[in-house]
Parts: sequence; structure tokens; C-alpha cells
Amino acid sequence: MKRLAALLWDVDGTLAETERDGHRVAFNRAFEAAGLPWRWDVLRYGQLLRVTGGRERLLADLATRPGAPGPGKERDALAARLHETKNALYEELVRSGRIRLRPGVESLLDECRARGCAMAIATTTSRSNVDALLARHLGASWAARFASVICGEDVRNKKPHPEVYLRVLAELSLAPNEVLAIEDSPPGLAAARGAGVHAVITRSAYFAQDRMDGAAAIGPGLHTHAGWWPQTQAASEYTATITLDDLEGWWRGAASTIPSLHLPARGDPAPARPA
Repeated sequence: MKRLAALLWDVDGTLAETERDGHRVAFNRAFEAAGLPWRWDVLRYGQLLRVTGGRERLLADLATRPGAPGPGKERDALAARLHETKNALYEELVRSGRIRLRPGVESLLDECRARGCAMAIATTTSRSNVDALLARHLGASWAARFASVICGEDVRNKKPHPEVYLRVLAELSLAPNEVLAIEDSPPGLAAARGAGVHAVITRSAYFAQDRMDGAAAIGPGLHTHAGWWPQTQAASEYTATITLDDLEGWWRGAASTIPSLHLPARGDPAPARPA
């Protein structure tokens, strides 16, 4: 029986719940450090997450601020300064232990390593953010666990554009139907499906109710078999974490119902499944 060749991990919201209690808090501290009165509450940050990329999120918000610089170099420079400060403050939050890996993540990472399933990082967050998170939880040599690490600095187009997945596939020399992505959001799912890659969705706090058309499976997290669609083979074992066997089952099921043997042309819609 053909086995899954590689598991491709998103980072923010997937490996850890970084957005609400990490990036949002760091952005607010960056505003404070710059002497700005702006603050993003939980609701506002959730709205801004529809814009992919931290600097891009800042620019979207600045466009709505009456006291912010107008479009052009001054606004771009302010966003760049705030984003740089935010990243440094985010790293401090991670080092303090405030942001943990989501339950079930580390056990799946260890299982993939033990069973020889290759892994990669496919994210459009910054490399410094990824390094801060994974060095804190997996050690300084965390990158050795992954056959490929593609971050925001490595691509021109951020999710939902499929470029990050296309880059990972090229580095791994694998076809889209040989791998499976783990994502948490509609933009992440769209990026994977745009590259012809099937994706499993572990819903995060900000995307708990969003439609996820085209996902191979959707569930509350890797820590439990309860609440997953389709159900896993071990659906009655609600205390067990999601395993590589579960992922391979969903991967095979998706491959049998949604063709992914070729890369869709840009703009082609992803085949839909009920959310």
C-alpha cells in the first residue's frame, strides 16, 4: 500500500495558537512602544486575520485610521517599523513560555520522525517567528527535523496564493498527491488546494466556524478523535491523539474522491466538499 511521503505543516494557528495571545499582544505592545494609542482587541484582530501577513495586516488597518499617514512611503515605513518591533516582542513572548504547541502536535511530530515520514514547514509567517517558536519547544536544532522550511521571506506571494506549497514540493521533489498539509484557516486551505495538495484542517480559535470547502478532514485538533469529519477509524477512542495512520486514511480518502494528480491552472476553483 502506498504511504504518505511527507506531511507539510502550517505554523500560526496550526502548530500553536499564536494569533490571539501571541501576535495580537505583540502588535499592541509595538503600538505602545511607538507612542501610538491604537490597540487591537480580540474581535478586531480576528477581522484583520482575513488579510494574510503581519505587515499587510498593519497596512490594511492603517488605511482605516484617521490619524495614520496616507498611502505612500510614510505609511509603508511606519508599517515596516511596527512589524519589526512586533516580531522582536513576539519572540520575547515565546521565550517566556506563554505560547505552547497545540495539544497533540508534538506527539505527531515525534511519530513522523520515528516512522520515517518526511516533514516540511509551509508558512508565510517570518522565519524569525518560526525559529522563536520551534527553538523554544523543539530545541535549537529544530530545523533538522524538517526536509524543507519555507517562510514568508522565501516567497513573493503569501497565502492564499499557492506559492509556498509549490516551493516546498519543488524542494522535496514530490508530486502534490504524495503529500498532505495540516492547516487551520481558509487562506491556508486555499493555498494548499491551489497547489493540488490535500489538507487536513485543525480548527484554530479564530477559524472555528469558517467554511472549509475541499478539506480532506476537519476537526478540533490533533489531541482527540472526537468531532472529526470524516470520523477516524479509532473514532470511539476519544482520548487518543490523531496519528499518522489517521492522516494517511484521510489522505487516501481524499485522493480517491478529489483528483490531485495535476496542478490546477491559476484561477481554477478547488473542488468542493461539504464543510
